Amino acid sequence: MLGFALPQYGDSARIDLARFASTAEELGAASLWVGDRLFAPAHPTVGYAGRDDVPEQFRTALDPFVALTVAATATRTATLGSSVLVAPWYPPVQLARQLTSIDVVADGRLLAGFGVGWSPEEYQAAGAPFTGRGAQLDELLDALVALWTTDPAEHEGARWSIPPAHVRLTPVHQPHPPIYLGAQSAAALRRIGRRADGWLPVVLAPGRFDPSLLHRQRAVIDAAAVDAGRSPERIGTTVRINVTPRASIDDVAALVRALDEAGYPDAFVDLLYVATDLDQHLEWVRRLLGA
Repeated sequence: MLGFALPQYGDSARIDLARFASTAEELGAASLWVGDRLFAPAHPTVGYAGRDDVPEQFRTALDPFVALTVAATATRTATLGSSVLVAPWYPPVQLARQLTSIDVVADGRLLAGFGVGWSPEEYQAAGAPFTGRGAQLDELLDALVALWTTDPAEHEGARWSIPPAHVRLTPVHQPHPPIYLGAQSAAALRRIGRRADGWLPVVLAPGRFDPSLLHRQRAVIDAAAVDAGRSPERIGTTVRINVTPRASIDDVAALVRALDEAGYPDAFVDLLYVATDLDQHLEWVRRLLGA
């Protein structure tokens, strides 16, 4: 099942988002996805994906909640996912309200993907502590699940406090939207096994795809799930394919096939570096779905 990232960054942020979403779905896209960037720091202390800098495209970014809402109103069947929202930036009550509203508008099609980010400058601007990000993610998930599944809901934690409160607007997808987490470290992978509904790994195209790395990481998730009394088979995987500027459509199509053969049939393609206007985006969509 192949999906695509919504045009959200750089020049692509000015594309007719509703038209892209509806056309991609008509062409057969199974899912549509957003990421989460506040800005591109002028003087980053930590670069993006192991680099020293931050991509220029991140200087222009659509809000992920707005993008998901537009896609929700323009589509009928595609899953709408985030890969990923940087969880500690958001107070849980406001985040639960935003995500619940999108799930209601989308009639239960939301998949909530979270991560912990990498930019100290973005954390500073969001008013969130950069240290202890994993613990903040755990607490946020505790609070979200309480808000989505109990009435009255309440939460008392190290960072957030929610007094007993009635929140009657609940997600269409019960008991709550699937929670997927981005993870690479052993601790983060174990968190997925203990408490998440799925995993959001990342691969590059073109590149030497080694399925054994995904298999080893997935084994950590599965072992943690068993230890927690959960069924590993109930934890999904959706692979993000980051398309590099030198990639061809054939490169990406070959990687999609290789992932499927390796046991990872669910994936989505991010065209951030190779498409800027609507026609370019849709040409990639048409050809990849055709392949």
